[in-house]
Amino acid sequence: MHEILHPRHWKPARGYANGVAAEGRMVFTGGIIGWNADQEFETDDFVGQVEQVLKSIVEVLAEGGALPEHLVRLTWYVTDKREYLDRLRELGAVYKAVIGRHYPAMALVQVVALVEDRAKVEIEATAVIPKG
Repeated sequence: MHEILHPRHWKPARGYANGVAAEGRMVFTGGIIGWNADQEFETDDFVGQVEQVLKSIVEVLAEGGALPEHLVRLTWYVTDKREYLDRLRELGAVYKAVIGRHYPAMALVQVVALVEDRAKVEIEATAVIPKG
């Protein structure tokens, strides 16, 4: 569907792609945080918020006719990179449960804070729905 870009002499990427080439209708999300459709946080747990963010991204993509496998880029903003690194196994399980085994290009940035005080993660997504 999309072409994963990975130079042959680079070590394998695990859980992400270094680059993706795609053609088609583009769908972008804003920064999605870990609250529900009523803009209420159901948890202060980092992994729980990530799960809610990913589910919300899937819902927004669906509004534009996109599926999780159409994702070409995710940009993560986290308030604590140590918590992200310490909980990679749990995050991987949640990611696979919501998105599947599709790994777009990703970046992760630690920030001092997010606009909503209870938010621990914010993710922006870009998807490309293939032509035809």
